Amino acid sequence: MNHEMNRKSLLTLTSAMMLCLISATAANTQAKPVPARGGNSSLAQQSLVGGMQLITPEDLVKILQAPKGVKPLILNIGPRVLYAQAHIPGAEFIGPTSEPQSLEALRIRVKSLPRGKLIVVYCGCCPWNHCPNVQPAYKMLSEMGFKRAAVLYIANNIGVDWVYRGYPTTRGQ
Repeated sequence: MNHEMNRKSLLTLTSAMMLCLISATAANTQAKPVPARGGNSSLAQQSLVGGMQLITPEDLVKILQAPKGVKPLILNIGPRVLYAQAHIPGAEFIGPTSEPQSLEALRIRVKSLPRGKLIVVYCGCCPWNHCPNVQPAYKMLSEMGFKRAAVLYIANNIGVDWVYRGYPTTRGQ
C-alpha cells in the first residue's frame, strides 16, 4: 500500500512538472548562481533578465538551520500540487505568479512588510530556464522596493534539487 501511494505521488509530481514545462514560456536564460562574496548575506548574485538576486539551496538551508538571525519569509510561487507534495518548512503558498491572481496575492502578502525584509521566492515546477513564475514574482518585489528579495535557484525541479538532497521538507497543505 505504501509503495503504491509513493508511486502515485511520484506520478502526480511528474505530471505536474510536465504541465509546467508545456506551459512555460520560452526563456533561454542559462543561469547559475555564483558564490556570495563578502559580508554574511548568504545571497548569491547573478545578473539575469531583470537582474534577479539568487540564493542557492545550500545557502538557504544554512540560513534556516542557523541558531541565530532573522529567518526569511519563504513564498512558494509554484503549483498547489507541488506545494502539497513537498515544500520548504515555513513556506507560504502563493500560487503560480505567471497567473494574475497569484501575482496579486503576492503583492497583498508583502505590501505591509519592511522593504529590508529578506524574502525568498521559489517555484521548482520545472528546469530554471523554463520556469514561468520566478521572473514575474521577482520583478514585482523589486518594483515594490524590496532590496533583499531573492529567488531560490532550482536548476531542475524541487524534487531533484531539494527533496532528494535531503533538505528539510514538509508535506501537505
